[in-house]
Amino acid sequence: MTEHRIIRLGHHGDGIASGPIYAAKTLPGELVTGTVQDDALTDVRIVEPSEQRVAPPCRHFRSCGGCQLQHASDPFVADWKQDFVRTSLKAHGLEAPLRPIVTSPAQSRRRATFAARRTKKGAMAGFHAQASDVIIEIPDCKLLHPDLMAGLEVAEKLAVIGASRKGPLAVTVTRSDAGLDVSVSKGKPLDGPLRQTLAQATETLGLARLSWEDETIAMRLPPVQRFGAADVLPPPGAFLQATDHGEAALCRGVREAVGSSARLADLFAGCGTFTLPLAETASVHAVEGIAEMLHALDHGWRMAEGLKPVTTETRDLYRRPMLPDELSRFDAVVLDPPRAGAERQVAQIALTDVPRVAYVSCNPVTFARDAATLCDAGYTLDWVQVVDQFRWSPHTELVACFAKAV
Repeated sequence: MTEHRIIRLGHHGDGIASGPIYAAKTLPGELVTGTVQDDALTDVRIVEPSEQRVAPPCRHFRSCGGCQLQHASDPFVADWKQDFVRTSLKAHGLEAPLRPIVTSPAQSRRRATFAARRTKKGAMAGFHAQASDVIIEIPDCKLLHPDLMAGLEVAEKLAVIGASRKGPLAVTVTRSDAGLDVSVSKGKPLDGPLRQTLAQATETLGLARLSWEDETIAMRLPPVQRFGAADVLPPPGAFLQATDHGEAALCRGVREAVGSSARLADLFAGCGTFTLPLAETASVHAVEGIAEMLHALDHGWRMAEGLKPVTTETRDLYRRPMLPDELSRFDAVVLDPPRAGAERQVAQIALTDVPRVAYVSCNPVTFARDAATLCDAGYTLDWVQVVDQFRWSPHTELVACFAKAV
């Protein structure tokens, strides 16, 4: 056992001591002991705790890998996430006003992926332990919405029906007003008897929809999601913001960033999280690489009342970004790319005089890289709003406003 002083937290939420040596569930300033294995400290014991250390609210915290930061006070986590964004920008010579962080409340997550496997006595479901294949049962989880907790029993029953001996099922459960929308992968191959059994289970378990390896088995009620004035039926397993609260905060930021712009392009549009609320006051061209998501968006728009024109385009923006002549007809651009950011697309936006850009990001590092490209091209970074909808995790999201004088 050796002593180590924790200097800072890394991007994954682990404490970092000189070396570097990584120690999970530690905080800056703490003196800890443990056994060094490669670059990690195991069997960690806290000798001198930080003033920011708190009692974890969830009894599963020490074993479950679903949360990483429950041992830290809420103000500490808020400041750390704000500072993560600030230092990411500083690495590219940028500064911007950071608004106070918006944090989703406990028990608000509306989507989760459970691991579920058969056991000798039946089945078990939960989250994996950190960096492990071990499944930890989480009956008292403080992260998930109460409606979503019913998905644990659903996952167990589906494991009994269709888990493969090769490993656990991945059961993605999404909350909707119609009930749970369940999408399963890594299970047995579908055949006639399995389809029939799963269809019966959909009724017995009261699910809104059950999908198996992206094939819809049965749908009792459409598990629609509300985006602005439109009801959208996402394809099985489609991307959805983690909490209603976080989605609302991001939408407010996007609305403010685009202002009174009348013609918008929404790039990486998904199923219409931003497109459809924005269509209440502006015409929107939605671009997304997955056709099924755009079909859902388009249908939701057509069934809604009072929305401005919405057009859609299926296009892989990584391989074929929109070019300056295509972007020139818009007053503002909205981007919500995956964690890799939008390097090639942002390079094309930088060649335009589009007056306003709203950038939604789930990775401050790639956001800062793309922000530097826009600022080098004459845009100003007016403000950044950090949104913490992945409570107690190191995951950090934001929405930012760029403007260019024309």
